[in-house]
Amino acid sequence: MIALVDLNIGNLGSIMEAFRRVGAPSTEKATAENVGSCKAVLLPGVGAFGDGMASLREQGLEEPIRSAAARGVPVLGICLGIQLLAMTSEEHGLHRGLGLIRGKVVKLNPTGPGFRVPNIGWCDVTPSRESVLFPDARPGCFYHVHSFHLRTDEPADVAASMQYSDEPVTCAVEQGNVMGVQFHPEKSQDDGLRLLDQFFDYLRRNGRA
Repeated sequence: MIALVDLNIGNLGSIMEAFRRVGAPSTEKATAENVGSCKAVLLPGVGAFGDGMASLREQGLEEPIRSAAARGVPVLGICLGIQLLAMTSEEHGLHRGLGLIRGKVVKLNPTGPGFRVPNIGWCDVTPSRESVLFPDARPGCFYHVHSFHLRTDEPADVAASMQYSDEPVTCAVEQGNVMGVQFHPEKSQDDGLRLLDQFFDYLRRNGRA
């Protein structure tokens, strides 16, 4: 069983349709009880970091997700989900995250012309290396909607980045079984569907789908 986290602050309809289009395995809503036996955890979301973590706590999911990740269960965070993987966030105060990726969530810093906050639209994404989500290190173009981003402490955790203003900004991470993307693959047409298919293929090859 693949556990799909519903943070109750976003519409899951578009991502469920994307899962259907790539032939994803069936999912069940994540609960404190079923995360312990799940094959993978999918953590999509939109909105503010503090609200997302509050929803995880209210549903009793914070510690079960941490425990599942520690046991090697694949975890994929999407949009707000990648940020929740971090140690902390500075969005509207200081908040503690799941702590699955060493780093913190910080506000985008537009220092060049044409760059705005929030960053909304299509951005070229360049993989840093071959990985589960980018097995052939193939660049792509993905749809973003965000004002904050995850700044990792470990450069090796960065799977892909985009150029924002005068610096590269992390938009995908992988540390073993813990992965995340800042963009919306479900809204990113072929490149987005390809990335989701790579993740589900990884699950299949490892007997988790």
